[in-house]
Amino acid sequence: MIHSALEAQRQIFASGATRDVAGRKARLRRLAEIIRAWDERILGALKEDLGKPRIEAYLSEVHFVLDEIGYTLKRLDRWARPRRVRSNVFNWPARCEIRSEPYGVVLILGPWNYPFQLVMAPLISAVAAGNCVVTKPSEQAPATAALMRELLSECFDPHQVTTFMGGVEIAQGLLEERFDYVFYTGTGAVARKVMSACARHLTPVTLELGGKCPCIVDHRINLGRAVRRIARGKFMNAGQTCVAPDYVCVHESIYEEFVSRMQATVGRFYGPEPGQSPDYGRIVNERHFDRLFELLPERQRREGGHDRAARFIAPTVVRDVGWNDRLMEEEIFGPILPILPYSDLGSVLVEISQRPKPLACYAFSESVAVQERVLESIASGGVCINDTVMHITALNLPFGGVGESGMGRYRGRFGFDTFSHSRSVMRKGFRFDLFNVCPPYGSTLERIKPFLRRRFWP
Repeated sequence: MIHSALEAQRQIFASGATRDVAGRKARLRRLAEIIRAWDERILGALKEDLGKPRIEAYLSEVHFVLDEIGYTLKRLDRWARPRRVRSNVFNWPARCEIRSEPYGVVLILGPWNYPFQLVMAPLISAVAAGNCVVTKPSEQAPATAALMRELLSECFDPHQVTTFMGGVEIAQGLLEERFDYVFYTGTGAVARKVMSACARHLTPVTLELGGKCPCIVDHRINLGRAVRRIARGKFMNAGQTCVAPDYVCVHESIYEEFVSRMQATVGRFYGPEPGQSPDYGRIVNERHFDRLFELLPERQRREGGHDRAARFIAPTVVRDVGWNDRLMEEEIFGPILPILPYSDLGSVLVEISQRPKPLACYAFSESVAVQERVLESIASGGVCINDTVMHITALNLPFGGVGESGMGRYRGRFGFDTFSHSRSVMRKGFRFDLFNVCPPYGSTLERIKPFLRRRFWP
């Protein structure tokens, strides 16, 4: 079934049906129309899968995708146009250009934490670039996956965009096939398997992963505003966000006040009983609940604030954490926030830089010197100064990881380029050759060397 579907897509791609830019734009407009018409159904599916509050689901999933479509539609003609570049002197006279050409049939493997957005955003870029697309949504968000399959079948010819449902066995079956590009969002462990499968066919791949995103808080800040921005970024979607601050390092001079304000802010956000709040999400399934529950300190396990049947873990602030504690060993990916005190910024930067490169890094400080020091000391996929998460909403910025947090980039023009092959084209005429270096060479080198030295050497 998988093989025959891919063969049908290859035939469609070979026919040129997906290459016409006007057709690409029409398909994207149709996608936007259906998303707007189905927005309540999408919000309902996200509520069923992850307990997402309506406004969180709309802004981070529905609007996020519509914004990407609108941005792409306004610029696609320019992106797709061949780009003239200068020729070098050896080839003069010649006309050089770079053409953005689609790869062919691409595979998008989606995650469960933002199950709509993180399939649709790369799909928009892939369609804009002129590819045929196979999507495999996460089986761990079944309501959203089923809705996306229905939505995409309503919008696209199945030979241009098709969806496969299922678990690991379907993903493995897809990866046995030869694709022209693979885009995966998820965990590092699975990413290694994806990359290994792609290596068999020398298939290019983008990996969007995660990691322990650090947040450094200097004492020179607006403390109240900093706490709110950190709490918002950490606890949205119940902490299940790949760019959420995983832990916070706070200068010792404001540590106690920071912890106190963070606890008070969480209370204002979600009330004395977060489990009753309509503004707080749920853990995706019991397996992930169990993993997070094991990460909770013993005292906070006993105190409650969790319900396995409801997949609920309260937003939890953990103070006085050390670098070697269990909470610092792996990405938390849930509503647990360790807060570490520090006295010397240099030692904190060294500690963070020795760990795997995260997908995002955050620094709160009014000191430009501190900001620059963090930027120069810590490698990460992206950086946001004096806020959290919001940098991923800027479509003029690339989104992607580095090292353990992934490879490749997308969003906006960067997504179009990811799903396009930049093809070099040189056109020459027959009138004459400025450099006609052909055998027999004789003394040609001695004659041209003075020119080369004057022209090219410093």
